[in-house]
Amino acid sequence: MKKAILSTALFFLMYSKSEACAWYDPDYEYFNLFTQSIIKDKSYLPFLHTLSNRFYGHEHYEIPDENIESWQKYFGNTLNYKETKFLVEKAPMEELNSFKKGSSGNSLLQKLGSYEKYKEGIDYLIEAKYLEPFMRINYIESPDSWYYSGDENAKNATQLDYDKTVAALTSLYNAAKNPEIKLRYGYQLVRFNHYTRNYASSTDAFREFVEPLKIKSAAYFMALDQLAGAQRGLKMNSEANYNFFQVFMNSKSRKESAFVSMRLSDSASFDNLLKKAQTPQEKNMAYFLLGYQDFNNPVPMMEKMYDIDPNSEILKVLAARSINDLERSYLPIYLAADNKDNSSNNVTKDQSPQTEKNTVSTELSFWQKIKNFFSNLFSSDKKEVPTKSSDQNENDLLKNPNRIPFYTENTNLWTDERSENYLDGFEKITAKIKEKSSDEFWQIADAYLSFLKKDYKKSAETLNQIKTTNPEYITEINRMKMLNDIVSQPKITAEYEEHLMKTYPELFGAMTSSEFTPDYYGDDRNATQDFIRDILANRYFIQGEEGKSFLMNNKLSDLQYNPNSKLVKSVEDFYKKPKKSSLEQKIISKNIDDVGNIQAFFNVIYGDREMRLANFEKAKSLYDKAKGFSGIPRFDYDWQEGEKPIVKKINYGDTYNGFQNISSLIFGHNNWESFNSPETQSMKPENFEGFDFIKNTMNKSELAGALIELKKIGMGNSIKAAQANQLIGNLLYNTSILGYYRHVFVMDIDNENSPKFHFYNTDEPTFKYYYKNFTWNSFIEPDNFDLSIDYYQKALKQSHDEEQKARILFQMASAEQGKFYQYAEKQSLDLKYDDPDYSKKQDEHAQKIDAIQYQKYKTYFAELKKNYGHTQTSKSLQGSCSYYDYFMKRN
Repeated sequence: MKKAILSTALFFLMYSKSEACAWYDPDYEYFNLFTQSIIKDKSYLPFLHTLSNRFYGHEHYEIPDENIESWQKYFGNTLNYKETKFLVEKAPMEELNSFKKGSSGNSLLQKLGSYEKYKEGIDYLIEAKYLEPFMRINYIESPDSWYYSGDENAKNATQLDYDKTVAALTSLYNAAKNPEIKLRYGYQLVRFNHYTRNYASSTDAFREFVEPLKIKSAAYFMALDQLAGAQRGLKMNSEANYNFFQVFMNSKSRKESAFVSMRLSDSASFDNLLKKAQTPQEKNMAYFLLGYQDFNNPVPMMEKMYDIDPNSEILKVLAARSINDLERSYLPIYLAADNKDNSSNNVTKDQSPQTEKNTVSTELSFWQKIKNFFSNLFSSDKKEVPTKSSDQNENDLLKNPNRIPFYTENTNLWTDERSENYLDGFEKITAKIKEKSSDEFWQIADAYLSFLKKDYKKSAETLNQIKTTNPEYITEINRMKMLNDIVSQPKITAEYEEHLMKTYPELFGAMTSSEFTPDYYGDDRNATQDFIRDILANRYFIQGEEGKSFLMNNKLSDLQYNPNSKLVKSVEDFYKKPKKSSLEQKIISKNIDDVGNIQAFFNVIYGDREMRLANFEKAKSLYDKAKGFSGIPRFDYDWQEGEKPIVKKINYGDTYNGFQNISSLIFGHNNWESFNSPETQSMKPENFEGFDFIKNTMNKSELAGALIELKKIGMGNSIKAAQANQLIGNLLYNTSILGYYRHVFVMDIDNENSPKFHFYNTDEPTFKYYYKNFTWNSFIEPDNFDLSIDYYQKALKQSHDEEQKARILFQMASAEQGKFYQYAEKQSLDLKYDDPDYSKKQDEHAQKIDAIQYQKYKTYFAELKKNYGHTQTSKSLQGSCSYYDYFMKRN
């Protein structure tokens, strides 16, 4: 019973984890500008750097199996590799028997000619295919096992008659004339005994049938792999480990399994291997495994490997891994604003008008927060980043290309002292190997390290000296030359844009395509394109061309998620720019996607902002120019397996679309606070008559017109004036972050929870380097709750009805609560998790904030309680608002 319960729990955990994290791939968090896989010996590809899988990249390559290559040679290369693989691994045993009888019509077998020519090989394959379904070790379950073993009906070696099978294989071994085929029967004997748990007999079989042949072919190392497994079964861990090590060294396709087996065999496996290593080659490989296993700093192991053989291929594997690791530190794929130092000294006012008041970080994604947490937890103190003096001219920075970093001046947030020291130490060993090794790999690596250190001149000089015919090397060199060219450019002018389009037509041609295309350097993640986009976006950003910067990484329609007016104006200016360069036309303008009437789209955003500022006349003039607005551009995606998604623009019908179909309830008040309920349940109209210009359903132009009329009426001193000002106050509150209609003036289609409707400690957009991942970081200019309070104040003075005054004061108190939330969000407490008084200080801080709330932000609740607590409105509010009820009962 315990087993069943735990198995269910494990299944749930595994399923939940896979579902929750299936989208997350840490290998997509870097650009991969240096292609690790340019190493020549592809059998070591699994040991390149990856964070997503146990081993690197099986989806991109297949390591040739030396066993298949051995069979290909046996058949005189009559069959190609693919055909041989099919014959050995897939062809049915019945087909081989038919071929043996001379009756097979199989075209693949017919290519071999006659059966007699390869009689021993075909007979062996028939026997091997008979045995193969049973070649599994018999699972023996522990009585205390807490998990299921899997398919209990699966075949295993114990289901064969042991004596008959051993006798048959021994007879076939003795009869075979070809030493290679004889060796294969010996392998089957070792394997069969291993899988039936006759471990001692397995070791005997290796000594009797395999060793005497003195053949170190693919079949030998297959047999050695089985011997090591049997030795592990006999607890001969040291011997097993050394034999797995031999398999690792000498096999191409079994390196992964041998590596895993070494780790399973002996907890001190790699250290012990170094002690047992007999030849320089074995020592070299042991150092490699130690460097691979403890990858925090492989340089010491690389030094030892260099002393043995500077031309070692496995030395390049560690180097490629190291470069990949460094790239992840130096070239982050996503940069957030820095919480601690976001002053305008780091980026001058001329470079970025946004940074003058920008003193807080943008809201990070969940995984970015996790990454930051562990980065800070395990790394040393951050290296102090030099900043510019406030009076430094932008041109001083632009005159010196080496002072232009990958993004802006203070973006090496991710580069701690460990990374700096690691890069320096790694650069030294690379330079040393480069002098001794004849492989151009080391020159390429050296050039790339100069690139990471922003010494583009040195990197370019190194690249220009490399002479090679290796196509993978040539591709990498060309990529790096292009990167040096673009990243070293301090300012992107129209002339330089033309240079880019003409010099790198393949890259920029791919960037113009609306279809997904692989990176023209061979990376299907478009990594090079993405990096170049980021560089250009950053340069435009610091040049003050924010509209261009935005459109490098985003669609025009993405403005709906962060509709701040300054950026929108910059995008509009670019859209209207009369003479655009080729790059601006083909690359940047490509992201001006379908938002319907583009000018109407801009005017709705501007009009919304004016409404939030209570500039109703200006808003109406903008809305009048936006009557062609077809709706906030949202899309439905119909995903068909194996096909491109069908994208359809949402048809809003008679529902709110960002401009039309606004209910008159927008002037009402909360019946209860529920954003998920229909508006007719959550909102209640004011019982006012005589405002016929307020229609049941309006567009934004009509709504602005109604507010203009209310504003005029509110200038009087009558009951109707009080009602008009109350209605204006209601609308301003209802469309604030706290109101049911909070979505109406922020380019959203409903009030469902989103980053737009959270209070953040910011008064300015927090984009500091570029506008990448714009939709992840929602910013809306903060509400001015004083605007609604001012209109309520007018209504309060004009009213002579106690019930109306009670209602107005409650609305004013609600708006005042919004002011408190804005204040409280900025009262951060700088506490460390390891502070022994963490909880006490946190509680004290909360009590302080609570006291301030009651001292400064409960004035209208206090007035309501003092002067109008006896009204029916007050009593009704106590029944529907628990917070107000608590306040009324509080001493």
